[in-house]
Amino acid sequence: MFEYRLQEIRRADLIRAAEAHRLARDARRARRTERRATTEGKGPVTGPEERFVRVA
Repeated sequence: MFEYRLQEIRRADLIRAAEAHRLARDARRARRTERRATTEGKGPVTGPEERFVRVA
């Protein structure tokens, strides 16, 4: 009986930890998606011809 109760407690802990992990992963994904959405459509400030300095 005691082992069964310990197993139930461990199972509940693992379920809680997995849910916390999923929640953190979803939050990271949401932040990344939001960050990408805010920079969408914005190109480089300078053109490709201005990337290198002319040699003297």
